[in-house]
Amino acid sequence: MTALFNLRPWIQPRQVVKEVKTAASRLHHTSLPASLVTCPYRSDSCESAPSSDIPDMAELEPAALHNESDAVNGTGRLGSSPEGTALAYGSLLGMALLPIFFGAMRSVTCARGKNSSDMPETITSRDAARFPIIASCTLFGLYLFFKIFSQEYINLLLSMYFFILGVLALAHTISPAMNRLFPENFPNKQYQLLFTQGSGDTKEEIVNYEFDTRDLVCLILSGVVGVWYLLKKHWIANNLFGLAFALNGVELLHLNNVSTGCILLGGLFIYDIFWVFGTNVMVTVAKSFEAPIKLVFPQDLLEKGLAANNFAMLGLGDIVIPGIFIALLLRFDISLKKNSHTYFYTSFLAYIFGLALTIFVMHTFKHAQPALLYLVPACIGFPLLVALVKGEITEMFRYEEQPKKTDKDEQEKKED
Repeated sequence: MTALFNLRPWIQPRQVVKEVKTAASRLHHTSLPASLVTCPYRSDSCESAPSSDIPDMAELEPAALHNESDAVNGTGRLGSSPEGTALAYGSLLGMALLPIFFGAMRSVTCARGKNSSDMPETITSRDAARFPIIASCTLFGLYLFFKIFSQEYINLLLSMYFFILGVLALAHTISPAMNRLFPENFPNKQYQLLFTQGSGDTKEEIVNYEFDTRDLVCLILSGVVGVWYLLKKHWIANNLFGLAFALNGVELLHLNNVSTGCILLGGLFIYDIFWVFGTNVMVTVAKSFEAPIKLVFPQDLLEKGLAANNFAMLGLGDIVIPGIFIALLLRFDISLKKNSHTYFYTSFLAYIFGLALTIFVMHTFKHAQPALLYLVPACIGFPLLVALVKGEITEMFRYEEQPKKTDKDEQEKKED
């Protein structure tokens, strides 16, 4: 999830940065089908299949469960080959690792390049404690919306909303790589879009958008992907937006300390189990919510190519939530100044183990699984065990992302 690109950051106005942060933050509060690789669904364009088309696994005829393809897609129809299923799950695992790794690396650059007043969005222990409650209310609210109102109109509004956020997030994501491709003699002009309210001493700045020609190129390319997504809802366009959202989430959302991370992951551990095993709300919303808040990959790609429509999916919540904790451990590694990333790689490998175990259990029992049930113990347990063995458990829990402001800092702020 991290960017190893030590490139010039995307020159963008504070307003746009705020929008990208808000998008990443809302990805939590939208209760990204945090449920994991939930049971696959069929679609002609990566759209949600009607609920009547996706019977409960328990409702399938026992004979159908002996058919590997039928059991995997959970629809009672002929599905993918074992090779196609393995390719789909392997691809989901690989895609999940990209935003975590590159997002964590970019979070280091982001933290170093900002002063205390411009730090990325920071999650405190209070925020972490309230988050499962807010996410539960949001999830159930979406569930009621889909039950009461027309799913078509809801998804139309969501598509427009995520189109705007997706274009901004994708432009921010590809900007470092694109900047490397531009030749040095590329005519790069600076622009500023300024909106103010009032006049004279009462003039208030509403929007101050500074950008250059390179930013325009990134926005245009991202806009093309956005139009593709709006018109076709193609699974590749969905994944491009999903990866951008996940990477931005890991980069721009920072936990202030390890204790906060444990509180957040622990609360969502319970949240995920309840909403997946206790009710059908999570799975229903995940399949009805037509927005790039999940990564999908067709299990019948080998049979149908890009026209494949039998998808396995992974909610972005299962990437962003563990990802911001893994990114915190990377920054903790750097703070130790030992030229090693022990805790980052430990938690990264723990994530791979947890997600692989999730896929294995889901495939074995033919039932949607709450990924955080496996990811949280792995991502918290393994790094803490390593810290305990190395005698650094105290340093780990003392690490603070944002030191408290001193009286001098407060005085300087008042003078400004």
